[in-house]
Amino acid sequence: MDMDADTPVFAIAAAAELAGMHPQTLRQYDRLGLVSPRRTAGQSRRYSLRDVAQLREIASLSAEGLNLEGIRRILSLENQVSMLTERVRELEHALADELLARPGRRVFAAGAEGDVVSLRAGERAKRSNAVVVWRALER
Repeated sequence: MDMDADTPVFAIAAAAELAGMHPQTLRQYDRLGLVSPRRTAGQSRRYSLRDVAQLREIASLSAEGLNLEGIRRILSLENQVSMLTERVRELEHALADELLARPGRRVFAAGAEGDVVSLRAGERAKRSNAVVVWRALER
């Protein structure tokens, strides 16, 4: 069996002990939607490592003086940021794959001053015919 941070393995007593809370507190947080453990066929709660970490975060925020509604809002925003970050990562990978699948679409060359010049495919870099005279400084 593969286990990860989302695998529901802890009964309520074990999760409460890991989070440093009373089992009744976990039941209340479940009713309020702050933590949503999975259920077994017999409707017993099973908590994952991610759930335990979230319970610890709730305890930390509560100790800082936030009320449960404020904690719910913070957790909601953090979850939204995580989802959006993952979506950006997916889009960046898709863009990189697309750019790699279209070779020759964009060409770069070095300009006269050493700067990078973007060219269209098939376009040649313009060359300068200017003569530059260089003389070493006398010491």
